[in-house]
Amino acid sequence: MFNWSELVPALPELLVLSMACVVLIAGLFTERNKGGFIVFLSVITMVFAAILTLKDHVAGAQFTSELLFNETFVRDGFGDMLKVVVYLLMIGVFFYAKQYLRQQNNLQGEYFALLLFATLGIMVMISGYNFIALYLGLELLALSSYALVAYNRNNVKSNEAAMKYFILGALASGMLLYGMSLIYGAVGTLQLDQISQAIASQNNDMFLVLGLIFVIVGIGFKLGAAPFHMWVPDVYEGAPTATTLFIASAPKIAAFALAVRILGQSLDVLVIHWQSMLATLAIMSIIVGNLFALQQTNLKRLFAYSTISHIGFMLLGLVGGEQGIAASMFYIIVYTIMAIGGFGMIVLLSSKGYEADDIKDFKGLNQRNGWYAFLMLLLIASMAGFPPLIGFFSKLYVLKAVIDQGYIWLAVIALIFAVIGAFYYLRIIKVMYFEEPETDQAIDVGFDVKTVLSINALAQLGLLVVVPVLFQYCILVTQSL
Repeated sequence: MFNWSELVPALPELLVLSMACVVLIAGLFTERNKGGFIVFLSVITMVFAAILTLKDHVAGAQFTSELLFNETFVRDGFGDMLKVVVYLLMIGVFFYAKQYLRQQNNLQGEYFALLLFATLGIMVMISGYNFIALYLGLELLALSSYALVAYNRNNVKSNEAAMKYFILGALASGMLLYGMSLIYGAVGTLQLDQISQAIASQNNDMFLVLGLIFVIVGIGFKLGAAPFHMWVPDVYEGAPTATTLFIASAPKIAAFALAVRILGQSLDVLVIHWQSMLATLAIMSIIVGNLFALQQTNLKRLFAYSTISHIGFMLLGLVGGEQGIAASMFYIIVYTIMAIGGFGMIVLLSSKGYEADDIKDFKGLNQRNGWYAFLMLLLIASMAGFPPLIGFFSKLYVLKAVIDQGYIWLAVIALIFAVIGAFYYLRIIKVMYFEEPETDQAIDVGFDVKTVLSINALAQLGLLVVVPVLFQYCILVTQSL
């Protein structure tokens, strides 16, 4: 039976749901481009959600996993850590979106309501402990994302990107759901822990592996891993930049959580099967992402292929056992921080009716504004994995975990293509520092966006002091799963 006391651990989700409805209604009474109060409400929602999530940890209480709502929802350290990262990412997304939508004269309340509903979907995916709960969270995130991609209704490229995303997303969701149904048919339960116990007590491997294949196809699509990456470049390029920076960040955290919950908790007995599948996806993603990125001149498409290669590294960590899951968690957190900063720079250089999404738009940025060029340098160098930036350590932890498991050949291939991939990052740095600017137009952005972007980029250096602590916490929360 449902117990009202179960609502207390789920207060962050209830807050985000309530505020999404409030923002949606407030948007009806807000003039276009006058949405400062809407942004404020959205940011405050994330702040209070973080407080509600962290209150037990700050109080020093011994935190244990709690199963709620007939064991369909779990509150644990793993979920809390990922949710806090999502809150921080979404605060950045809100500020960048405000700047971008004002530039495009299209700042409206429903955009932020959709972002909040998508955030709720992410939170449900992170804490789902039942196949149906996980799928509901996934679909809430997906439907919100489709609408966000098509937000510029009069833009043909946005409409085309949204249609591709919707069709391929529906196909992937169907495959994921089919895989879940096959597993349910084999074990007779939807609960993650009960699935693991049921698989351990039977030998129906063929049926379960078939379901596992469909599940991995669905997860691979949501992550944007090769060969299920075909939507990523088109959606990243066609979507409004504010939407692109959202899709490139918080949903990746949710997809990682989905992979860990399903593969690491419910299908852990089948690890010998899914490890080889993930290793294949990882290597393909690293190779395809880096090679195709070399050919790109559009920065959003370049970052799209870069994302594919980063997802490959994250999947590589999942092959590396328990230590590898912690390394993957650390990697995806670091990657999402880098990603919103990179797209934030595109927002920064854009102007009314024009998006600075081509590499040539960054020509001579150092002469135009040395501080912004330095921030972009930090972000790009961290993405490439140059020491001593935090992106270097994220790659190092993943490679170490893979080598410790004996997959030296995987680590060598990943390292070779990471070095190859450094070329397209260096090309952006060359353009910024060694070419003449094509315009001397001043870069006009609000103080709040400057501050958020500066914090975002400087975090690539500043977080170095907490790298060991953050990684140890990743190990701690993954061991408790």
